[in-house]
Amino acid sequence: MTKIVNHWIGGKTAEGASGTYGPVTDPATGEVTTKVAFASVEEVDAAVVAAKDAFTTWGQSSLAQRTSILFRFRALLDEHRDEIAALITAEHGKVHSDALGEVARGLEIVDLACGISVQLKGELSTQVATNVDVAAIRQPLGVVAGITPFNFPAMVPMWMFPLAVACGNTFVLKPSEKDPSAALKLAELLAEAGLPDGVFNVVHGDKVAVDRLLEHPDVKAVSFVGSTPIARYIHSTASAHGKRVQALGGAKNHMLVLPDADLDAAADAAVSAAYGSAGERCMAISAVVAVGSIGDELVRKIRERAEKIKIGPGTDPASEMGPLITAAHRDKVASYVSGAAAEGAEVVLDGTGYTVEGHEDGHWIGISLLDKVPTSAKAYQDEIFGPVLSVLRVDTYEDGVALINASPYGNGTAIFTRDGGAARRFQLEIEAGMVGVNVPIPVPVGYHSFGGWKDSLFGDHHIYGNDGTHFYTRGKVVTTRWPDPSDTPAGVDLGFPRNH
Repeated sequence: MTKIVNHWIGGKTAEGASGTYGPVTDPATGEVTTKVAFASVEEVDAAVVAAKDAFTTWGQSSLAQRTSILFRFRALLDEHRDEIAALITAEHGKVHSDALGEVARGLEIVDLACGISVQLKGELSTQVATNVDVAAIRQPLGVVAGITPFNFPAMVPMWMFPLAVACGNTFVLKPSEKDPSAALKLAELLAEAGLPDGVFNVVHGDKVAVDRLLEHPDVKAVSFVGSTPIARYIHSTASAHGKRVQALGGAKNHMLVLPDADLDAAADAAVSAAYGSAGERCMAISAVVAVGSIGDELVRKIRERAEKIKIGPGTDPASEMGPLITAAHRDKVASYVSGAAAEGAEVVLDGTGYTVEGHEDGHWIGISLLDKVPTSAKAYQDEIFGPVLSVLRVDTYEDGVALINASPYGNGTAIFTRDGGAARRFQLEIEAGMVGVNVPIPVPVGYHSFGGWKDSLFGDHHIYGNDGTHFYTRGKVVTTRWPDPSDTPAGVDLGFPRNH
């Protein structure tokens, strides 16, 4: 019997009423294992109503109440991390260790939310004028929504909702329809932790559900992570409806390797950053820029390491890389490799046509490595989102920086060098929101914010960290005058207020 994933509205499971369902596939076998209900406009409206009703009390609840619930949620999340990781592996395909790592990175933001009182404490200036004080406070927005991608079905929602609800908002999550079960498990754990009904809701679906959230008058803010074209659409549509938006888009992350770099360390980093999670992450390194004469040796070292990667089902402890999310995505990734030679690249490793014995119908692709890739090639220009690494050659540091800065994307980048002066110059000159120095995937810890530049981010706020707290709250300044008890009324003064 096929499993059915339904919505979570008002603190309980809500069976799909639209009659429309989407398939959820086990990427390792190609088998449809689950059906997920797609929400109608009316079902999205019901979730927003539940969230709006819950906000009347949750928005006025104490910080102590909110954080105590989040502490209980954190304990439950830690207790059930293996179960959540198994759900991720079953529907996304990533290996279990990757899935556990995803849960751990989401848990970091829950930790941050548990200590939210520090970020929300406000400011006070006393005696700015005689008997006048000025206070700055932050208040929740109301109902906020999150629209999240398939590649991190637990982590990215946890980059959003813990801070949102800790700040006093209520939340409607629209997770990816390709791997929806992890989001539903998070909802169940929140309820078990004591979160009041309606504070957190989950609606599954497609463009119908997304568009309704973007236009709904009671949704005050929208957080999104996904591809650049959809991020641009989310930002423009939600903004046109008067909403606050943070929309994180795609990436083409570069790793600049200088001639003085430790090439073994650089090769290790390139392999883990390019092929980890099958390349299905927005912070994957997909382009290595080799400076000077080191290119041949660096490519040789990357190839030696890449050829040893064990590809197989995510449930096999020996597997280091799993399948891609869908057969269609696998075929699209393969097309970049198949067309690379015709565009001037040298195909060092060709992972197309790879299969796993006993799982021939899975969405498999092997490791691909392209060398001497021209910037005009589609394999360089597009975000492939798969296990394909391109190596580009430049003569100088300046040429490398110019190449990277010419990219329309600016999510993350890295430099590998032993020269502190070169590293310092790079971090100041490079046009990207996150920079690694001898660190291949510079994803910030929870108390620093995550976000890119250029076509990798639409909106002013990065996600989580201090930016996350500011995104989910709005500032208010209160000026008060209390007369001293010994003062006598001075009569009406219609003049301009005096500060002295």
